[in-house]
Amino acid sequence: MDAQTRIRDRDATRQVFITQSRRILRLLLEAGVGLLPTEPKAVITPAGHVFEGQTLTERVCAVSVVRAGESFEHELWSIAPEMRLGKILIQRDKTTKEPQLFYSHLPLEVGDQHVLLLEPMLATGGSLMTALAVLESVGVSSPRVIVLNLLSSPQGLERVLSSHPEIDIVTASVESRLDANAFMVPGIGDFGDRFFGTDGPRP
Repeated sequence: MDAQTRIRDRDATRQVFITQSRRILRLLLEAGVGLLPTEPKAVITPAGHVFEGQTLTERVCAVSVVRAGESFEHELWSIAPEMRLGKILIQRDKTTKEPQLFYSHLPLEVGDQHVLLLEPMLATGGSLMTALAVLESVGVSSPRVIVLNLLSSPQGLERVLSSHPEIDIVTASVESRLDANAFMVPGIGDFGDRFFGTDGPRP
């Protein structure tokens, strides 16, 4: 995909990075929504004919893993402006390298809904595992979670799916491997920094 090539270029401007990232994120959201349960629904078109379509059968909300997950939000609300959105803040401890939960605020009755979990980077899988534990603690079962993800490592996917085999993970790319510092190869750099402009002075 052209967009994948452009966002991985270290010389890409922030404008190019954001525009091309949003192209991919929109496709991921459309694919994720397509996995939600539906039932047949007939409507009358403006021409007066019957169209046999589909409608969702379950309530749905989204939860973004701060900060990179927030990159999905503009595209999410362009598709579903009524979607309720929760937040989970997880940061990796610089000493232990383990993820730590700092904050979560989720929609009411989230345990009775399907959840689009917005987590662009899946390297070791630690942050995603923590986010899934937060959702489980409020009654969200794994089969009701759809993870939307930009890049995944084979190791991260194996770790998450071995513990949660029922979840769906929609990803744009499975990378080759993790390096010695647990960065994905070939990777993309720090996605959140590049998307939100906190990686330096590049325009």
